[in-house]
Amino acid sequence: MNEQPLFKDGVVGDRMNRVDGRLKVTGAAQYSAEYQIPGLVHGFLVGSTIAKGRIKSIDTKAAERAPGVLAVITHLNSIKVPGHANRSQPDEPATTGQPLRVFNNDRIVFNDQPIAIVVADTLERARYAAGLVKTQYEADKHATNFNAHTDRAKVPAQAKKNPKSPQADHDRGQVDGYKTAPVKLEMEYVIPSEMHNPMELQSIIAHWEAPDKLTVYDKVQAVKGTQRAFAKDWGIPEENVRVIATFVGGAFGNGLHNWPHETAAIIAAKQVNRPVKLVLTREQMFTMVGYRPYTWQRIGIGATPDGKLVGITHEATGQTSTYEDFTESTVQQTRMMYTSPNVSTRYRILPLDISTPIWMRGPGEATGAFALESAMDELAFALNIDPMEFRLRNYTDVDPDNGKPWSTKYLKECYQMGADRIGWKNRQLKPGMLKQGDWLVGYGMGVGTFGANRGRSKASARLLADGTVVLQSATTDIGPGTGTVMVQLAADALKMPPEKVRFELGNSLFPDAPSQGGSATVNTVGSAVVEACAALKEKLHQLAGPAFSAAKPADIVIQGNQLSLANNAATKVAYADLIKQNNGQEVAVLIESKPGDERQKYSMYSFSVHFAEVHVHQLTGEVRVKKMVSCADAGTIVNHKTAGNQMIGGAVGGIGMALTEGATMDDRFGRYITKDLADYHVPVHADAPHIEVAFVDKPDLIVDSMGTKGIGEIAIIGAAPAIANAVFNATGKRIRELPITPDKLI
Repeated sequence: MNEQPLFKDGVVGDRMNRVDGRLKVTGAAQYSAEYQIPGLVHGFLVGSTIAKGRIKSIDTKAAERAPGVLAVITHLNSIKVPGHANRSQPDEPATTGQPLRVFNNDRIVFNDQPIAIVVADTLERARYAAGLVKTQYEADKHATNFNAHTDRAKVPAQAKKNPKSPQADHDRGQVDGYKTAPVKLEMEYVIPSEMHNPMELQSIIAHWEAPDKLTVYDKVQAVKGTQRAFAKDWGIPEENVRVIATFVGGAFGNGLHNWPHETAAIIAAKQVNRPVKLVLTREQMFTMVGYRPYTWQRIGIGATPDGKLVGITHEATGQTSTYEDFTESTVQQTRMMYTSPNVSTRYRILPLDISTPIWMRGPGEATGAFALESAMDELAFALNIDPMEFRLRNYTDVDPDNGKPWSTKYLKECYQMGADRIGWKNRQLKPGMLKQGDWLVGYGMGVGTFGANRGRSKASARLLADGTVVLQSATTDIGPGTGTVMVQLAADALKMPPEKVRFELGNSLFPDAPSQGGSATVNTVGSAVVEACAALKEKLHQLAGPAFSAAKPADIVIQGNQLSLANNAATKVAYADLIKQNNGQEVAVLIESKPGDERQKYSMYSFSVHFAEVHVHQLTGEVRVKKMVSCADAGTIVNHKTAGNQMIGGAVGGIGMALTEGATMDDRFGRYITKDLADYHVPVHADAPHIEVAFVDKPDLIVDSMGTKGIGEIAIIGAAPAIANAVFNATGKRIRELPITPDKLI
């Protein structure tokens, strides 16, 4: 009996298996903390126990005398990072994009802020010694309660500088025009802080190979961005910093920022003159590497009795730290999703004595969609109109925010596919009408959108003597299957079997690529890969000689150790002969791909619709999501298996957002009570029902030549309100503060 092949044909659209799947399931894949380096030692961070104030004294003597300890580094004895010298005063105001500078002074700005790193010959000894560090503080009164300090909310600095910023106040038509509508509602919605909690903990190995040469094995989503940041920090050439992130065990966005623990490890490695490994604990993941910010939103929305929107006002305030402005696009979807003649948006940030948030999957759009899509459901109910019909009556054929045509938009197809699959015809307008035994049954939907973004990227392609094509780009893969899709695109472009294509990534030595975030990797890096394959064929065509001169580069077939023509296999040339003509060098190309002016002419977005069927127990208030259907207009689907994985993962994240996840702060101490996976509840297998995925799968050739649009973000945007709306349809109870726990339903 033959084994199932690892690859299928490799053409675009195939359900090709992941090229790194076997490495991951067998444990052969090396993650950041798993590299073996001679002389490696271990670091462990000590965190502050107050949320605001100063370190009065820090006693490290017992820790320094503990077995195996090489160093205990604090602000008192730390070397200073050259790039941090321009902000040494502890009382300087926060500046946008300015991360915490670890061990720079005695100031405490959030609870569990790193105040020391203990370096020892084993992890166990480092952790034990960290417990021996004794600190006394001068505590100041801290502010961590969002509701108690809303008067501190402010306009983001970038919005003050640029009135056209997405975070700036915006009005289309009449200000607060919803107030003139015959039917109008006003509601408030709250999303708590949500933590990323990927499987792989944040980790780094820092190795100074020379006084001015640094190598880090780091869990990041941007190897080139990290390279540039560390080179700037340490005042060394970029080429002297090497960042390796070949495998990343999930991130959800927390790898989009360089955090204090990374600098702490680099400092420690320099001071002890040994490679230092630092892995955060699960508890430290809750305090040191970002989260989705607690956000309050207010929606005012109005329509005519026949279901035509008159106006929407969307206000949002998200928390940030006192030392760094963090912003996200919470109100963007409201500006462009529906044909409302009057739209007003207001966005503020609220500095608190907490660590800096960071973009979490679907970033602000997922947060904003919870409010907008819940409000649309509420208004549809008030109008006695089916929620999907209400959305169709306000469907946009052009972008109402700027008047530009869509590059493509197949959202209506998503509506129909999802409605058919979820059984929307069974839904009743009046809540609580459907029952199964003791369970109330409800149906809900939520729409999501995210920009179909494309940036600059480089890629190289090299043909080896054995006929293998190797492509390289300094992108990363946090789980969507980037390596697999790039192999598939290249195999399709080269008309080669995918097992003869290798894509290498996650190394700053490779050609420049942006961070993996914002649903732009396939559009950006994929474009570079396809163009590199075309350039490779062009170069081979130039070298192939007179027999190939009448053919087009696209007709060249790379097979084994020779080239031939697709329409004439008898015309061939040995690859070894081409190498000789190329001065003994393998044939290689390096290209840069970049978008044109498409964004000036079109509005480019991906779209999704999530449908949910939920059952709610009448006595206990338990909510069970029985089925979800997630439909996407995401252009050409390169790999239906990995794309489906993306959509299912996003839907599960939406279940967590709606029903289980939320960090709880003890404001007496400014410290999270929920700080591990026992108290902070991520959805598990028992929470995840059958999730069906459907793709429109129509190309958008304006975004890029492959016709692709992003999937990663829209996979979660709209999922949480779909579940919340289904809960209302089942129970008649509208829960506007997530998560929807049983106590809110009984």
